[in-house]
Amino acid sequence: MEVKLWNDKREREMYENFAELFAIIKATEKLEKAYVRDIIAPGEYETECQKLIAHFKTLSSTLKDIVPSVERFHDTYKMDCPAALNRLVASGVPATIEHRSAAAASTTASSAAAVAEIVQNYITAMDSLKLNMVAVDQVQPLLFDLSASLNKLSVLPSDFEGKTKMKEWISRLSKMVASDELTEQQARQLLFDLDSSYNTFMAS
Repeated sequence: MEVKLWNDKREREMYENFAELFAIIKATEKLEKAYVRDIIAPGEYETECQKLIAHFKTLSSTLKDIVPSVERFHDTYKMDCPAALNRLVASGVPATIEHRSAAAASTTASSAAAVAEIVQNYITAMDSLKLNMVAVDQVQPLLFDLSASLNKLSVLPSDFEGKTKMKEWISRLSKMVASDELTEQQARQLLFDLDSSYNTFMAS
């Protein structure tokens, strides 16, 4: 006796779509595990993952009235595919792209913090000179801080005016004793170098 799994063409299509959705989720789970275990190259993983995500989006859109919740579908058929759910439903992009975006965001945040620190150090150094704080032990730590913050910003070239000028001034001050003071001419020149390199930095 033949057992019918469906009553009409529409029901048959529904079950075929269920089977395809099941297969996509299972395949994604295997792909995620392979990527985590370094069994598959990142480039190959990304290509295959994008294909599965595209198929999943198309199919889940077709089934949205019958399968309003993919998580419920997953639980109903006891699939045990948490990595696939995360990739297909929660994330929607391959892990490689997700990680690149996170890294880019982190780099942008780090750069913004470095720029803010540089600006603060420039202003502090210039304000100190304007307040006649010209002793070596007052000036040198400020230039050290400024030089260190400039070196933190990787996008600045090694020959950036601020870097070279601060290096020259730090070298000059290191040959003096802590209680020595900059002459009026030296203080004026240092303030000019700071202001000039600050304006160059802000324009870059």
